[in-house]
Amino acid sequence: MSLLGKAAVAMWWNTRPEQRSEFGDWHSHEHFPERMSIPGFRRGSRWTSTRDPEGFFVLYELENYEILTSRGYLDRLNAPTVWSTKMMPHHLNMVRSQCRVGASFGGGIATSLATIRLTPEAGREAVLEATVAGTLRELASKPGLTGAHLLITDTPNTSVPTTEQRIRGADRAADWIILLSGYDPEVVELVVSNKLATSALRNMGAQEQVTAGQYRLAFTMTPQDVVATT
Repeated sequence: MSLLGKAAVAMWWNTRPEQRSEFGDWHSHEHFPERMSIPGFRRGSRWTSTRDPEGFFVLYELENYEILTSRGYLDRLNAPTVWSTKMMPHHLNMVRSQCRVGASFGGGIATSLATIRLTPEAGREAVLEATVAGTLRELASKPGLTGAHLLITDTPNTSVPTTEQRIRGADRAADWIILLSGYDPEVVELVVSNKLATSALRNMGAQEQVTAGQYRLAFTMTPQDVVATT
């Protein structure tokens, strides 16, 4: 999975079992088409946790960083639909990061994805970024894998709570994010437990607290898909 742009929005949340069916309908048939209609949005993907039955990860890939403060995006965030207004209070434990793409290697669409949330040690940011990028470059073409990427959260200075955020409540944010995709979930999990384990990331310059998750692809959409269905 290659990232289609220089910026991204990465989100994690939980949805209660009784909301999952309606959530899937809303997110696939209204919310994704809405987001993919915003200029600069290149791809959206939704992933279901393989460890937490209530967990999701969603990634929006953006043409450039400026899309995060564009009128097209902010207008959507501040004018949610009736259905969105109903569903967003059910986005529990929301973590939402607005990111620059620090490194991206690989290509294609994968079925398995690992996310790793980490924070650099103070003063070791440059070393950690270079070391992680070098490791990801090597991993992207390994058997069982298809892509390896680094996202660095960079919340716009002009960012203020939007209507959607106020509906959900306070969103948290990740700091740095590693994405590892592949066609073999066992290989993805093995790499996360070895080359990208907490101890390995600590040696590269990350802090002790690291949060990893494993996901399978549920749905993906591009602007071309929206055009094809209208």
